[in-house]
Amino acid sequence: MRAVVLHNHGGPEVLSIDEVPDPTPGPDEVVVRVAATALNRADLLQRRGLYPDPTGRRPEIPGLEFAGEVVEVGTRVTAWRPGDRVMGIESGGCYAEVVVTHERQLLPVPTTVDLVDAAAIPEVFLTAWDALVLQGGLTSGRWALVHAGASGVGTAAIQIAGAIGARIAVTCSTGKASVCRELGADLVLERSPHDWLADALGTVPQGFDVVLDVIGGDEIERNLRAVALRGTVVQVGLMAGGRTSIDAGLLLGRRSRWIGTTLRTRPLEEKAAVSRRFAAEVLPLFESGRLRPVIDSRFPFDRVAEAHELMEANANAGKILLVL
Repeated sequence: MRAVVLHNHGGPEVLSIDEVPDPTPGPDEVVVRVAATALNRADLLQRRGLYPDPTGRRPEIPGLEFAGEVVEVGTRVTAWRPGDRVMGIESGGCYAEVVVTHERQLLPVPTTVDLVDAAAIPEVFLTAWDALVLQGGLTSGRWALVHAGASGVGTAAIQIAGAIGARIAVTCSTGKASVCRELGADLVLERSPHDWLADALGTVPQGFDVVLDVIGGDEIERNLRAVALRGTVVQVGLMAGGRTSIDAGLLLGRRSRWIGTTLRTRPLEEKAAVSRRFAAEVLPLFESGRLRPVIDSRFPFDRVAEAHELMEANANAGKILLVL
């Protein structure tokens, strides 16, 4: 099969498409012919040597999500059969024509979604739903604040908040506000040159019940000032870095929680449990049309370096797909 292989680390130019052996399934695993995969910030970090695949697989193939068709199943697999349209997350290896994954991590592609477009669903919708609802406790009538509202996670979070009856404010880069508003964001705060914290608390003076942050850096203290009494800050990413100075007393005074989370490094049992709940509680919202993947652009597999350049330029609103 063809796959994007990292022989060394650096800029987009290190992304090499090579022929590598086809993977073989274990008794509980499924072989999927990949129709498309999607870019995530973790892929850029992995390419630079800053976020290695926790499994240590060789050759080193990036990619955290996929959509495609089942072509083979292991001897103990009962939930899937060849020809099924599926999607899912992995800790790596999805920039490839074929992926092997555990049967319990797979999700059916909603009948309302094109197979290629389905690659824009797993990582960002699972991340947003897990962070906002399962860990943050967001419910109807409560307020969420989500950074990078036009990103994959951000566009998913806006839709999820609306679907459960919550209200949501987002920050976004200049020029991306219209995308967030069209998806249903209640309050859109452009990050520059405005002071988003003052604007946010001017509209929601009690603060936000859940804050979902993919940025880190100096936003961390502003998050602690924005969170409501007994609210939760969920740290999903650190695009601006993980080191900053904060007033830890803000946590005490608000009796708030600040928790970190990632899907990539979780053990199989935890990933499978999240996937099963997602299938039961969230996938029906795609079938009804309440949720949809938001796609910025689609690149042929051979143009993977261009796709990485687009994401590094922060020029996308929604997901960037690699189509096989």
